[in-house]
Amino acid sequence: MADADKLTEALKLHFGFDKFKGNQASIISSVLAGKDVFVVMPTGGGKSLCYQLPALMSDGTAIIISPLIALMKNQVDAIRQFCNDDGVAHFLNSSLGKSATEKVKNDVAAGRTKMLYVAPESLTKQSNIDFLRKVNISFYAVDEAHCISEWGHDFRPEYRRIRSIINEINRRPVIALTATATPKVQHDIQKNLCMVDADIYRSSFNRENLYYEVRPKTKDVDREIIRFIKNNSGKSGIIYCLSRKKVEELAQILKINDISALPYHAGMDPATRASNQDDFLMERVDVIVATIAFGMGIDKPDVRYVIHYDIPKSIEGYYQETGRGGRDGGEGVCIAYYSHKDVQKLDKLLQGKTPTEQEISRQLLMETANYAESSVCRRKFLLSYFGEKMEGDNCGNCDNCKNPKKKTEAKEELFELLSVVNELGEKYKRDYVISVLTGISSEEAKSRDHIQLDRFGILEEYDSKFISALIQQAVIAGYLRNDVENYGILKLTVQGKDFLKNPRSFMIVETTDFEDTDYESAGTSASGAADNVLLAILKDLRKSISRRLDVPPYVIVQDPTLEAMATTYPVTESEIACVTGMGEAKARKFGKEFIDLIARYVEENEIERPTDIKVRTVADKSKTKVYLIQGVDRKMDLEELADGKGLEFIELIEELEGIVEEGTRINIDYYMDEILEPECQEEILEYFHDSEEDNIEDAIQELGADYTEEEIRLMRIKFLSSWAG
Repeated sequence: MADADKLTEALKLHFGFDKFKGNQASIISSVLAGKDVFVVMPTGGGKSLCYQLPALMSDGTAIIISPLIALMKNQVDAIRQFCNDDGVAHFLNSSLGKSATEKVKNDVAAGRTKMLYVAPESLTKQSNIDFLRKVNISFYAVDEAHCISEWGHDFRPEYRRIRSIINEINRRPVIALTATATPKVQHDIQKNLCMVDADIYRSSFNRENLYYEVRPKTKDVDREIIRFIKNNSGKSGIIYCLSRKKVEELAQILKINDISALPYHAGMDPATRASNQDDFLMERVDVIVATIAFGMGIDKPDVRYVIHYDIPKSIEGYYQETGRGGRDGGEGVCIAYYSHKDVQKLDKLLQGKTPTEQEISRQLLMETANYAESSVCRRKFLLSYFGEKMEGDNCGNCDNCKNPKKKTEAKEELFELLSVVNELGEKYKRDYVISVLTGISSEEAKSRDHIQLDRFGILEEYDSKFISALIQQAVIAGYLRNDVENYGILKLTVQGKDFLKNPRSFMIVETTDFEDTDYESAGTSASGAADNVLLAILKDLRKSISRRLDVPPYVIVQDPTLEAMATTYPVTESEIACVTGMGEAKARKFGKEFIDLIARYVEENEIERPTDIKVRTVADKSKTKVYLIQGVDRKMDLEELADGKGLEFIELIEELEGIVEEGTRINIDYYMDEILEPECQEEILEYFHDSEEDNIEDAIQELGADYTEEEIRLMRIKFLSSWAG
């Protein structure tokens, strides 16, 4: 083992630090002793130092295998700042030209280079293998090692070949490092790298300074994010989106709303991507909007907030991305927006994968959805997922702990759950266990004769949501184990078996209900509650207008629009035009009556209005709207209109619904006359005219025996359009 004083001296000499963080010193000692080492250390814990310092202290060159070119450049630049010789660190990847590659190889061959960063793809090139065989290699470092495992959040097949390439070049000690690894992923990494006897160092996953919150994803999500950023002006933040298109759109929206922001994703040209990253690191911009391609190895300690515009695909990915906030131990606010529709979209994207890949991805996605909907301590949930136990039930620094829900006794229900898992032989997944407990007589239950079990339907009075929450909290409490590597099979723990012998009190909280907050149907920002007194007055006004015009109230404005008014208190025509569901046409037609009422209410009650966030929209975002309006004006076939913009027909209907709901008149009579007889149209129009509530599900249930959903929704568009503009 390396002498402790010698290590501290080297740390001070090379990096200027007086002491190590956590178990860095022990890890470095193991590397210098020539051992294989496996490190699980959360983002911000100082993983890079664990191979950088021993590389500087060792003879030869350390080969550092890293997945991202941007990561390599960032770390090489950082190392060179601590050393007088730029040759001390290099990277070797596809971004280098012939002369630059030769310069790197010359420095390595001359013994000047202590660290050589290599992409796994570059490592497999025969020319590089031949070159590295001649190099005095001190050790190999495999960074972001979770990429090896199919159960990791960023599986890369080329990582599976690293061990065979190392054997071909020259066998030397290996240090594998990752910020996120469940026990299954850890086992995969060690097995694949042939380092099952490695020294293992696992740091706690508890980042106490990070605040975790999940918010419903509403139509006002852009406005809410803009308000949050402006309330945290001057602070650095990262916003993660799942698609490149959304990254570009959101970055543009932020910029035209006077927020210094830039996009970052793998589809950008390398020069622009690198420039945007540097602008963020050098604090020339405050916000980076990115896909998950951004952030791996980015050493920016003062990121004050991390926002997930879309729910991530896995807990591992979420944990690593949030871990980029507050790396200096200071403030780190982590906000994720969640909706069922996002989960459904992600599930649909799995269709092109193999059955095994689909099953793995669905298990990971399900765990993320469980996290979002859970009402238990967020920190406790995360730590449990990574195999770490948190004492107590309230961390005091997440939304669920700051706003705890009422607990209920579930001793008997837990006993029945554990009993059923036991009677099923610990061979079935959550959904099947739920179906047995609730008494759903599926073909599988019949074929396996499980409907004959005494406990079949024992919890039939509960819905699946309650039992899912029961299972989730039984896992967190240590009574059940969710065997993720076996596709989510539920197994009893020792503690669970003991509970069956000695039942005791078990208090649970129900999951958060996101049913009414889907961003396609909700309109109220989660950041502020509506003024219920004002909301009631606004509804009375709407009813008065509707009676005057002899139309249902929802034709004037819909409930989410009134709720948004009762939250933001618009008092000018330009302000009310920015309220979701109004638009300029409705603002001109009905706006004055609403803003006069709101202005009086604000004055009489001495209300201090919230800081106005008037979201300027991006011109490109309205191109689809303009295209559709012009297409309808030209009486284009709606199927052709959808194809022209690459939309599914139901997506076209959703776009048209949005257009008329904001008060723009469109005439689709030409299309409806082709598909429905006049008397059929009259019947549907009469239904909408007589209906007090704008509930499309009720309309489909009432009319669905005779008409398709598309026909009903198109007729609703025709009905609303007759009162638009």
